[in-house]
Amino acid sequence: MAAAFRKAAKSRQREHRERSQPGFRKHLGLLEKKKDYKLRADDYRKKQEYLKALRKKALEKNPDEFYYKMTRVKLQDGVHIIKETKEEVTPEQLKLMRTQDVKYIEMKRVAEAKRIAKERQKQYNCLTQRIEREKKLFVIAQKIQTRKDLMDKTQKVKVKKETVNSPAIYKFQSRRKR
Repeated sequence: MAAAFRKAAKSRQREHRERSQPGFRKHLGLLEKKKDYKLRADDYRKKQEYLKALRKKALEKNPDEFYYKMTRVKLQDGVHIIKETKEEVTPEQLKLMRTQDVKYIEMKRVAEAKRIAKERQKQYNCLTQRIEREKKLFVIAQKIQTRKDLMDKTQKVKVKKETVNSPAIYKFQSRRKR
């Protein structure tokens, strides 16, 4: 509980500010504060570490080291400039590249044709399944209708037997009303 009161009291304290440059030293410029010194010191230390790492890298460099890029680069005013070499393509290489392009296009065309054929087969199978399902549903609907008709009449005569595609056909004998 006391810690909460201490924190509340600290929030009401006045802020301590650093003093400014005295009047008789104004000709020397702004007085450097601690935060300014800290930024300057960190920046200086970072630059010194970078220079130290560069010196170490230069000491550890192998004089016999060779890279092929060194043959294409020349120094101009202390800047490395890469010489661009123009590649010459022979007619044989051109012919080979063209045939490879044609073969690649043909391969892609065949692959696309196969994919389309597969897709069509899938759609065809789906369509045939739907047609079969509709036929079965039609037969079931006809059976239901005949059962409803049978409920009304008493005597029936089978005219055609039931098959897979069609239901049985009945003929009803009409009776006189009494």
